[in-house]
Amino acid sequence: MSDWLILVENASDLQQYETPHKVMRIRDYLTNPNLFTGRRPNIINLGRSYAYQSEGYYASLLAEARRHRVAPTVQAMVELRQKSLYAHAVPELEAAIQKDIENGSAPVEKMLVAFTTTWPRGYDRFAKLLFDWFRAPVIEVIITGGVWPTIQSLRIVSPHKLKGEERRFFLAALDQHTSRRWTAPKAKAAAKWSLAVLLDPKEEEPPSSPATIKRLASVADKMGVEVEPLYPNELSSLAEFDALLIRSTTAIDNFTYRFARRAEQEGMPVIDDTESMIRCTNKVYLKELLDNARIPAPKTEILDEKANFAEVMARLGSPLVLKAPDGSFSRSVHKVATLEEFQATAKKLYEDTALILAQEYMPTQFDWRVGVLGGEPLFASQYKMARGHWQIAKQQKDGGLTFGGTNTIAVEQAPRDIIETAVRCARLIGDGLYGIDLKQNERGIFVIEINDNPNIDADYEDAVLKDELYRRIIDWFAARLEKRMGGAVKPVASAILPTEVKLIAAGK
Repeated sequence: MSDWLILVENASDLQQYETPHKVMRIRDYLTNPNLFTGRRPNIINLGRSYAYQSEGYYASLLAEARRHRVAPTVQAMVELRQKSLYAHAVPELEAAIQKDIENGSAPVEKMLVAFTTTWPRGYDRFAKLLFDWFRAPVIEVIITGGVWPTIQSLRIVSPHKLKGEERRFFLAALDQHTSRRWTAPKAKAAAKWSLAVLLDPKEEEPPSSPATIKRLASVADKMGVEVEPLYPNELSSLAEFDALLIRSTTAIDNFTYRFARRAEQEGMPVIDDTESMIRCTNKVYLKELLDNARIPAPKTEILDEKANFAEVMARLGSPLVLKAPDGSFSRSVHKVATLEEFQATAKKLYEDTALILAQEYMPTQFDWRVGVLGGEPLFASQYKMARGHWQIAKQQKDGGLTFGGTNTIAVEQAPRDIIETAVRCARLIGDGLYGIDLKQNERGIFVIEINDNPNIDADYEDAVLKDELYRRIIDWFAARLEKRMGGAVKPVASAILPTEVKLIAAGK
């Protein structure tokens, strides 16, 4: 809990006994730029005023200059000063209020939002969205009713003004906001970085099991990096971390893309980045990319609804494989042996996409999966075909999947051409973590797919490197965080503090 710091103007604004976190006067924070030389703190600025050039304003301004995480941000202070500056967020916020009312919340004309909790209760969807837009400790919301609730005003409120039930509400919200969901084993030293791992508890086949994430966290803890889970409804909490690792199946139309995009906006290192998602989740793009780079792949054609299926089958042979442009775990991938099967399957796929892919059928006993991180090979696995099936994953009638066996070997023991081809493919996409699927037969080596969100599971992909695999992932993040920080946090107060704040610090 030591990474939370709460700033107050007067000691009476928040007593130390009211929170387990360190409470400091803003004046002390402003005049001591070298207080934090290790891990960046999470700062909650409870200034009495956030007006331009007030102590509260300068506290957040200098926190951002020192690269500390702070709420409220200066941007939130500025935008919430007048409606014209926050009008862009209002339609989405009003829609969230309406949704909460439809779900049973009683209409209100005024509410307080402390972090992601509301007073009165019941507007959780709205509160999380509001905190995502404007990370401020307390915001007062004035609403007019009617068929469609309308936001009349948003205003940051200084917590020192809250009394009675409202103050107790704020203290409870503060405690909830600063409470961690997952406490890693006690480290020998304070963690330098914090890594959020995005998980979806509802996902049946995530790219990493819970046991794998805990193993990653254990290794990271020894390296001075704190790992904590983050869930799909916690986008507003992302800014509290230094970096993001997505361990839920990615798609550009779900929460994983939104988290990656927000991480990039915050300047965080992220796996997977949005550009990699866009490129890897669409097989049409990958087909063109491999063709242009002259990387061998099974013969593939892109088809629209006017394609002559008989001619395609004549060129590619029978059976052949039909694929939707996106999909994972062998979903939306079908083997067809006759023209009738081809036509019926294609018709079904066209219901969701304007283009599909037809690919020559290339049977093998196993597929290679080479993991590449930062342009360097990480692991080499052989994925065997599922029992009685032509793919590594077989979809059951109930929607579940069964997989063939996995054999991971040392990268240096894998065929050199396999590794070199995989690395070349990954570098076409980016600098993150990728899984390249390849087939090898008497004709040579062929790339099947480039995945931006490859499986990494304990005792499977890590069977050779073991803890070293997770160390390399953490090192990838640490190297980029160090580069971002310039190796050290430089004193900034004396360089950028204007006369006004120097007078404040001097007590004048």
